[in-house]
Amino acid sequence: MKKGILVVVSGFSGVGKGTVVKELIKRYDNYALSVSATTRPRKLNEEHGKDYFFVSREAFQQMIEEKALIEYAVYVDHYYGTPKAFVEEMLSEGKDVILEIEVQGANQIKKSFPDAVTVFLVPPSVEELLSRLKNRGRETAQEIEARVERAKTEAQSMGDYSYLLVNDQIEECVKELHAIVAAAHAETIRNEEMMQKLYNELQI
Repeated sequence: MKKGILVVVSGFSGVGKGTVVKELIKRYDNYALSVSATTRPRKLNEEHGKDYFFVSREAFQQMIEEKALIEYAVYVDHYYGTPKAFVEEMLSEGKDVILEIEVQGANQIKKSFPDAVTVFLVPPSVEELLSRLKNRGRETAQEIEARVERAKTEAQSMGDYSYLLVNDQIEECVKELHAIVAAAHAETIRNEEMMQKLYNELQI
């Protein structure tokens, strides 16, 4: 059984990361979405264990101390982190694990999983990003301003990602993301075949 690939998806708040990831998992059957733990309050229609693991700051701190997270970060005054056990289990079963995380967490992942595929979603324009933030109606004007300021900082890290992917049309964006993962699998297979060929020749 081939091992799964870890796929990191980041992007500005409001760019549509969650929508793209959910549609990817809906259309293709080899993906597993890693559920993050967070200290932020649960919003309407969110389910504990499905959307996030909603925990206290004390519980989150304990997870850090027990090294039960493969990454964690602080975003708009709340902690977010990825539980280690689920990710390792899914990868060993051949599933491609999607991590929808922020830039801070992505930097940690790249150190622990250098073969991870990293994708940064960007909007067609800044005007479109602001429109999406305002139209979804989930944040106050102050929270929107904080997310915009955060985006300015995150933009400096875009060049650290393997791919920049424009989320203009959801359908096309999902197809392109799936193609990126498929290409990573093909490269892994080629490398393994080359290593096996060289090994066999050296054994002669």
